[in-house]
Amino acid sequence: MKELIVQIAKALVDKPEEVSVSEVVGERTTVFELRVASTDLGKVIGKQGKTARAMRTLLSASGTKIGKRCVLEILE
Repeated sequence: MKELIVQIAKALVDKPEEVSVSEVVGERTTVFELRVASTDLGKVIGKQGKTARAMRTLLSASGTKIGKRCVLEILE
């Protein structure tokens, strides 16, 4: 799951070396915190948040398959 987020984010940004994802595991929920360069934040979020929403949808679908709730937070 973490690698999925990293690969998608690196494909979108200008500075792929600054992409990092940390994982906070809970009992039923896993939170993935995505950090990118401040100049790339708009590219990851997309127009009207469509790119971020698509990433969250993919993550949610993958999480459902393994029986966990997955949440993506995009941090500066």
